[in-house]
Amino acid sequence: MKNLTLVIMAAGMGSRFGGLKQIEPVGPNGEIIAEYSIYDAIRAGFNKVIFIIRKEHLDYFKNNICNKFASQIEILYAFQELEYIPKGKVLPENRTKMLGTAHALYCASDLIESDFVVINADDFYGKNSYEIAAKFLENNYDKSLLLTVNYPFIVTNSPNGSVKRGVVIEKNGYLKDNLECEIIKEADNFVAKPLDGSKEFKISAAQPVSVNFFCLRKEFLSYIKEELERFLDNDITLENEFLLPTVIKHAIDDQKFKMKIATSQSKWMGMTYKEDLYNLQENIQKLIERGEYPSNLWK
Repeated sequence: MKNLTLVIMAAGMGSRFGGLKQIEPVGPNGEIIAEYSIYDAIRAGFNKVIFIIRKEHLDYFKNNICNKFASQIEILYAFQELEYIPKGKVLPENRTKMLGTAHALYCASDLIESDFVVINADDFYGKNSYEIAAKFLENNYDKSLLLTVNYPFIVTNSPNGSVKRGVVIEKNGYLKDNLECEIIKEADNFVAKPLDGSKEFKISAAQPVSVNFFCLRKEFLSYIKEELERFLDNDITLENEFLLPTVIKHAIDDQKFKMKIATSQSKWMGMTYKEDLYNLQENIQKLIERGEYPSNLWK
């Protein structure tokens, strides 16, 4: 059996949420979303987790979160720091905003020793997603082949406002584009407004969207470094971000990698807005009552 590594991006602040939603308790015994992700990953056969966090949050993660499951899975920590960039590159003067999700993976690259799954800390992906990922990583040996696990848009929508999602455009079962959009409801329609400024379009409730659940190869980390160097040389401003979906799209366009698509049968849950927290806690309680999770994950 292969070593299976889960990489959890937990360094970002939730601007719409209003705080560090990665550590907001959602379970009946104070569990955070990432604990459910790790529980599901362990059930699927994963044996290592790498948290990407801010250095100032290390003691909190160790003492309040990770000590609960430290005996069940190997735990490593990487730190996303704005100044951690390739040698010889410089940031614009006065840049204070973090560089984004692809930079987070760059910051963890020295710790990643095998193919891996990368997720957001503040998204609840469900058991089936990790089962799909484990099967893919164990049975596919083509190092140019990646996988995205997606969900129907309606599953990822929030009743409390617009959401940003990657609208998945596929061709013959492979990803053609992952178009980052703000999706709003207008009358009885869902309207996707691309963040790149291109023309808005309607989507159905069943439209597959990406919420950053990717199976990637160790070799992909070298491509991230190359793209980061180009980004720092040409594209960086005081505000824009070096995002993982964009890097994946470039890799596909460059024909360096190809990405299969899969749809999870699990329920996705997340916290875009503070008001989403109660619904998430309520839905987790329902999953516990159905016997899908124990009331206390680690006892």
